[in-house]
Amino acid sequence: QVEVVESGGGLVQAGGSLRLSCTASGRIVSINAMGWYRQAPGKQRELVAIITTDGTANYVDSVKGRFTISGDNAKNTVYLQMNSLKPEDTAVYYCRVQAILNYWGQGTQVTVSS
Repeated sequence: QVEVVESGGGLVQAGGSLRLSCTASGRIVSINAMGWYRQAPGKQRELVAIITTDGTANYVDSVKGRFTISGDNAKNTVYLQMNSLKPEDTAVYYCRVQAILNYWGQGTQVTVSS
């Protein structure tokens, strides 16, 4: 009944840009934040960026100045604008909805070539 769907992943050259989108639907009570996480092969999953419903955003140090997270509360949607991409950004990117319960999307692959 609850669905979290990401889109926008793909293959891009270093220095390029992508925009990821995530939309949550269904009976989700009291969303307070939505965020993006990523997991590269052989690495732990890490928080990339998160935004609360009041607009407060936080980022992992490695993406500060390059990525921008934004949200549309009315549409239960969050975006991640990814600029100046580096090969180190290659990973599966996951959307997480933080509410009374937490929900995860299925992930979208981002590959940055050098």
